[in-house]
Amino acid sequence: MCGRFTMAIDSEDLRTQLALGQMPLDWEKRYNIAPSQDVPTVPFAESRDVVWMKWGLVPFWAKDPSIGYKMINARAESVAEKPSYRSSFRNKRCLILADGFYEWRKAGKLSTPYYFQLENGAPFAFAGLWDDWENKGVSSLPGLPGLTTCTLITTSANADVQPVHSRMPVILTKETMWDWLEQDNPKALLSLLRPLPDGSLFSHQVSRDVNSSQSQGEYLIVPIEKS
Repeated sequence: MCGRFTMAIDSEDLRTQLALGQMPLDWEKRYNIAPSQDVPTVPFAESRDVVWMKWGLVPFWAKDPSIGYKMINARAESVAEKPSYRSSFRNKRCLILADGFYEWRKAGKLSTPYYFQLENGAPFAFAGLWDDWENKGVSSLPGLPGLTTCTLITTSANADVQPVHSRMPVILTKETMWDWLEQDNPKALLSLLRPLPDGSLFSHQVSRDVNSSQSQGEYLIVPIEKS
């Protein structure tokens, strides 16, 4: 499971490094992006524009948007067949932009957060799915407008992540990210949903303050002494 990530790069630097289109005007560096928050995504390869979507997929057929809290991650092994995701897998794939992510190592009752990045903190994209949901009057929240939401795909952990967690997000580098949007062959798409090669990620232990979605600031990614 991946439940926190970062995007702490200036918008113009990100646009240049990943060859993106138009960037949101309200862009800001973020060090603790959490479920239910707006996340930066690219749903269309033609424009490559970056748009906000809410993290936690609400399928078009859902009766209530609260289902999104349970759908922040989709497993690569079943994403093409599972009813919750198969329509989006076929027609509504997206890139979720990041420059690092957190995972927790559990030892008994203690969970210790670690921060993972590519070499030199290079930005990348998580493989994601998205959907539009329209409130048709059956929601428990009357008056709620429609939503555009997304989920992040996970796979088995590589050797870099395995000591901390058994799963990791599917990371697409700038060499593979556009294939996720442009391909239409299911087998080719599924071939992208694999762990990064061993040795691709660097990690260090960070403050437990990241456990709270209210915590923000660059200090969250600063290495601390292992406990």
